[in-house]
Amino acid sequence: MRYLVTISYDGSNFFGFQRLKNKRSVQDEIEKVLKIINKKKVEIKGAGRTDKGVHAYGQRAHFDLDIDIPKDRLLKAMNDSLPNDIRITNIEEVDNEFHARFSVKKKIYQYKINLGEYDPLLNNYYYQFDYKIDMNKLNKAKELLIGEHNFKNFVSGERDNYDAVIYDIILEEKKKILTITFEGKSFYRYMVRNMVGAMLDVATGKQTLDSLREMLDNVKVVKQMSCAPAQGLYLLKIYY
Repeated sequence: MRYLVTISYDGSNFFGFQRLKNKRSVQDEIEKVLKIINKKKVEIKGAGRTDKGVHAYGQRAHFDLDIDIPKDRLLKAMNDSLPNDIRITNIEEVDNEFHARFSVKKKIYQYKINLGEYDPLLNNYYYQFDYKIDMNKLNKAKELLIGEHNFKNFVSGERDNYDAVIYDIILEEKKKILTITFEGKSFYRYMVRNMVGAMLDVATGKQTLDSLREMLDNVKVVKQMSCAPAQGLYLLKIYY
């Protein structure tokens, strides 16, 4: 039986979602629990990887069990054994052709920034940004990023393909908290954090809109812009 789970986790004490040798990961914690339930090893397939310190409200993953167990019982059994910084919020039965990564139609990420006074209690969950932002420039920067582009200058590591489509970027500021929401299908390593860093560079006057445009239009002209830290990033929702 193949199951699709929705996972919420506080990424503060993880080295990311993906299993790593001798490092604490979300994948490893879930697989340890499933091994007990299934009485043999279970490998989960995530919809995407989140890096060290990144959080999730709606990560998705699928796995196969040799036993047929009702969804409600499986949900309770998993949550009773998982550590307090991971929670399974939903379980669905899916057919054997379904794949948590390859079946994705859209992902939503959010990035949260504290523009107010530094608060130590927010440090693991917000980027505490102590610079004046020009919201007009920030809006112009986000408009450049929307659409289909080659995002090579915004991705860490080598890939065969850097093309991606950003459907929308939504800016919301309330009580000195700036939330940037990204909607798209494919997000590669550090891509959201690099986009946020570039937008903030433009909004603070550190870089120009022309420099940002050049990074999108000509991947051979490599310009270095800021990369926003991991703790402000959340994988919010995945659609199939």
